[in-house]
Amino acid sequence: MEVQLIQSRQNQRVVRLEELRKDRRARDEAKLFVIEGIRELERAADSGVALRELYFTRSFMRSVAAERVLAKISALPGIEIFELSEDAMTRASYREYPEGLIAIAAIQSHNLADLSATLAATKRTGGNKPALFLVAESVEKPGNLGALLRTADSAGCDALICCDAVCEPYNPNAIRASQGALFSLPFAIAESGEAAAWLRGRGVKIFATTPAADKICWDCDFRSDTAIVLGSEATGLSPFWLGAEGAAEKIAIPQLGISDSLNVSIAAAICLFEVVRQRTKQA
Repeated sequence: MEVQLIQSRQNQRVVRLEELRKDRRARDEAKLFVIEGIRELERAADSGVALRELYFTRSFMRSVAAERVLAKISALPGIEIFELSEDAMTRASYREYPEGLIAIAAIQSHNLADLSATLAATKRTGGNKPALFLVAESVEKPGNLGALLRTADSAGCDALICCDAVCEPYNPNAIRASQGALFSLPFAIAESGEAAAWLRGRGVKIFATTPAADKICWDCDFRSDTAIVLGSEATGLSPFWLGAEGAAEKIAIPQLGISDSLNVSIAAAICLFEVVRQRTKQA
């Protein structure tokens, strides 16, 4: 492999790495984002993410896994490879203790038409397995979005749909919190009305989470095609999802203390794994 050496932290490529890491506008304009971390990079490579450039610093690579990922990504066709000095890697890195590997990848389109094509191509839905979707409306914190991706992946969801998005999935905090699930779990970004129509068009029953609901989540039947919808921690779900146009049914998680809400990823986990429990018991 041909490797270009970069020593200076002022090098234009190093400056661009830092800019793509810190600035959403820069990511949106370039249609590029940064992936850092051994686990995240390996899952991106295994999932077919379009990796464009790879940067490494051997003195920071302290594991066999790091060498394996370097070799795997270096073998990808068309990728440019750069070796950074420790000083340059420290500037480019998101982490206090860099693992020595960073890549630049292309941002993909994530509308509902793309999601339909992905589901059809991967056959993630259909057959005897009922579908399961997680819908997140107006999630504000990238770390929460990443945790939702990780939770949805763990529960075997077919996809995550982000509605009326406030934060972006390509924020480094979202990528890190997802532990690479961003690259393996199909997801779409859509307006709430679009998402509800898309789900209904597929025969999916929609359940909206709200503390005001009379029915507890484990008293519902989730054994058919299901979507669980959660809102932001600050305001909850919008009137759209709580109205007739949005959810077919409203569900709650009991709150037995002084708190009136849970972290959104914890709430998602409770609901999704109740779905898993019911379907596993049925099987």
